[in-house]
Amino acid sequence: MTEALTPIDIKILEQIQKDAALSTTELAERVGLSQSPCWRRLQRLRDEGYITGQVAVLDRKKFGDSLYIFATLKMVTLSDELRAEFNRKIENTPEIMECHTIFGERDVLLKIIAESLDWYQKFIFRVILKLPGVQDVQSTVTLSEIKQTTAIPVRKTRF
Repeated sequence: MTEALTPIDIKILEQIQKDAALSTTELAERVGLSQSPCWRRLQRLRDEGYITGQVAVLDRKKFGDSLYIFATLKMVTLSDELRAEFNRKIENTPEIMECHTIFGERDVLLKIIAESLDWYQKFIFRVILKLPGVQDVQSTVTLSEIKQTTAIPVRKTRF
């Protein structure tokens, strides 16, 4: 059974979202615990599925010019097999960073990292339009990034 999150658990989750490379000692100091109880809480949060993995966040500028493009797809109705193939191809295309099904006139939203608009034009014809069920693509090119985070809010905000 999953235990309710305590204020210390929330502090731990906030801190490791900022820096997952913190040692248990550093983390314990930041949240006001000794090392052993902090380690036990961290293990419990992993065991209960609050923490599903740890990654390194890379600076995309170090890899040359790039831009984010959000593409919305209009889809035809897919069989279970074609939907599974669509999902596999999305998973296996590293330039597609996120994929969401959406409500409205469009069916799918993709977040794509592109090295240029010329590259993206080729990508549309060679990859996107060859995905099962894709009927139409509309794209929005970002000009600048104002905020980017992987951290989810773990404290409840009351409005």
